[in-house]
Amino acid sequence: MPWQSVRILVDSDQAEPLSDALMEVGALSVSLEDADAGTVDETPLFGEPDYPSAELWPHSIAVVLLEADADVAQTLRAAAAQAGVAAPLDYTVETVAEQDWVRLTQSQFDPIPISPRLWIVPTWHEAPDSRALNLKLDPGLAFGTGSHPTTRLCLRWLDANLRGGETLLDYGCGSGILAIAAVKLGAREVEGVDIDPQAVSASRDNAALNEADARFGLPGELAAGEHDVVVANILTNPLKAMAPLLAGRVRSGGVLVLSGILTEQAEDVMAVYRPWFVFDAPATDEGWVRLVGVKR
Repeated sequence: MPWQSVRILVDSDQAEPLSDALMEVGALSVSLEDADAGTVDETPLFGEPDYPSAELWPHSIAVVLLEADADVAQTLRAAAAQAGVAAPLDYTVETVAEQDWVRLTQSQFDPIPISPRLWIVPTWHEAPDSRALNLKLDPGLAFGTGSHPTTRLCLRWLDANLRGGETLLDYGCGSGILAIAAVKLGAREVEGVDIDPQAVSASRDNAALNEADARFGLPGELAAGEHDVVVANILTNPLKAMAPLLAGRVRSGGVLVLSGILTEQAEDVMAVYRPWFVFDAPATDEGWVRLVGVKR
C-alpha cells in the first residue's frame, strides 16, 4: 500500500507544536530536518548539554507520512488549528511506494572492516573473512554500529593496543560495541555504562549475541574502581563536564581514550584533562578526532 509524504517548510517556533498536532490528527509519522542542509547556512545540532546552538534549526522541514487516501490540505488545516498556528501553504506531496522495508534497510548496512583482522558484520551477512575477528552487530536504537568515524577510531585503538588481561570501562557504551570488541581482543574484565536504559539493554543483547562476557549498567549500578583503560566516545561538552569522574576511573599509568570530538574542539578537551593526563597527538577521521592520554 502506498503512502503520501508531505514536506512542509516551518519556522523553529512552530515546528514542534505543529508536529505534535499532526500526529494527533492522524499522521503516521513526523520528522524534522534542516531546511538549509547542504548550504552554507546548515546548522549542526548535536544534542549536547550546554551546546550553544539552538534547540531546532531556524528553518525546518517537517516530513509527514499520511495514508494514501488522506486529505492533505484538510489534515494540515486541522493540525494548524490545534497547534494555534497558520495553516501551512509552502509544502509538497510525493507518493511513497510500498517496499520490503526490512530488505531495504538491510541493504544499506554491509560488513565494515576496522582492520585486517577486525570486522563488524550484520547478522544477515556472511563474514567476508571467516578467519578474522568478526563482531556481530545489527543497527538499532543505540549508537555504535561501526560506521561512524568516532567508533572506528576507538575500535582501531583497541585493536592496535590491547595486549590481553586489561580491565576496561566503556563510558557511554551505546550499543556496547567497544566493550564487546575489548573482550574479544583479550581484555580480562570489561564494564560498560550508559545513562540510557535502552542502550544498556542493547549492549547486553549484543554481548550475548557475541558471547562476550561484559557487564553493563546505568551509572551507579556498577562497582566503583579504577581501570587500566577507560574509553568514552560521547561528545565534547559531556566529556569536558565529566573530566574529574573519568579521570578518577583510570589507574595511575592507565590510558584514557576519548572520542566524539570535532577537530577544532580537540585542544579545549585536552586542556581540561591535562591536570591528570599526558596526551599523544590526536588521530583524525573525517573531521573527528580520538585523544589518547596516559594518567600521570
